[in-house]
Amino acid sequence: MLFAETLEYQKTIAERLGLTDVRVITPKREETFEKDNEGLLHLYFPDQCCALRKTIPLQQALEGFDTWITGRKRYQSGARARLAPFENEADRRIKVNPLAHWGTDEVQDYMAAKDLPRHPLVARGYPSIGCAPCTTQVGFGEDPRAGRWRNQEKIECGIHFAGTNLVRDSAA
Repeated sequence: MLFAETLEYQKTIAERLGLTDVRVITPKREETFEKDNEGLLHLYFPDQCCALRKTIPLQQALEGFDTWITGRKRYQSGARARLAPFENEADRRIKVNPLAHWGTDEVQDYMAAKDLPRHPLVARGYPSIGCAPCTTQVGFGEDPRAGRWRNQEKIECGIHFAGTNLVRDSAA
């Protein structure tokens, strides 16, 4: 349920960086039809929607890999403030967070040095971008992640771990 702009941005960045093995992970069509045939699961059970569309497909895609890399940074939220550069995922694989210690200035400097465009939705008031139905614009002075699951206790989709435990913010 990603924004069309996100999918286009992914292609642009992959081309600019010369990435050749970019994989778009999607849920199995049969499972989506069975568990959310109307596309409304996010309204009633957002944790289940994230599991269906993100967590489970990613875990399946990571099978056979012993390492994966994220773009998470400590400044992105209080829950990420102590983000380690390396995380052990239940002795199955290592998650690498190479940008954990970067601040907004370092990110902007790198993007400028590499002539990388910003995600087009950032200029339209979306400093943190997730799935289209669960992401709203952020107002002036609001936390950059305020638009993620607005008016809900949820703060993460569930693909990230704290230590060896999945980050879950509300009852699944």
